[in-house]
Amino acid sequence: MLDGTKRANIKSGMSVAIVLKEDQESGRLTDGIVRDILTKSATHPHGIKVRLMSREVGRVKEIY
Repeated sequence: MLDGTKRANIKSGMSVAIVLKEDQESGRLTDGIVRDILTKSATHPHGIKVRLMSREVGRVKEIY
């Protein structure tokens, strides 16, 4: 499984599971397709921040 903390592993159009800001405490994941990559740095310890096609924004926890 690819690592969601590395920007190089994430491309627009990929299926991912993200954690939304409001779900960080519960850890509930939201599935979707990557629209934009918002994190500029190469890595982020909590996951790369992306915008899904659904316009939801969160950090990548799983890559499918």
